[in-house]
Amino acid sequence: MRFAVPVTEAKVADHFGHCTHFALFDVDEATKAIVKKEVIPSPGHQPGFLPAWLAEEGVSVVIASGMGSRARALFEENRIKVVVGVLGVDPEKVVLDYIKGELATGDNICDH
Repeated sequence: MRFAVPVTEAKVADHFGHCTHFALFDVDEATKAIVKKEVIPSPGHQPGFLPAWLAEEGVSVVIASGMGSRARALFEENRIKVVVGVLGVDPEKVVLDYIKGELATGDNICDH
C-alpha cells in the first residue's frame, strides 16, 4: 500500500494543493511497517492534476491537514482514499499512526 502526505518544510502541509513536496511511503500491510520512503517535489497546484498524478504513482491513501471538496471527489474517482484533518506534523508518524489505527484528526482546515 502506498501513502502520500503533502509536506512543506518537512512537516505535514496545512493545505494539500499548496505543498512544496510529497512524502511517499510504501507500507507492508502484513507487518504494518514502512518499507520505503521518498520525498518528491510537487508538480504544482493545477486543478484536477494531482489526483491523477498520484494515482499514476500508485498511491492508495492520501493523508492531509486540509483539502477542498472538489479535490476529495477527484481522489475518490481515482480510487484513492482521503484522510483530512490530520493534527500531526511528522509525515512518517502520521502514516504509522494511521496504519496502527491511532491517527488523531480534527476538522478539515480547508474552506473551499
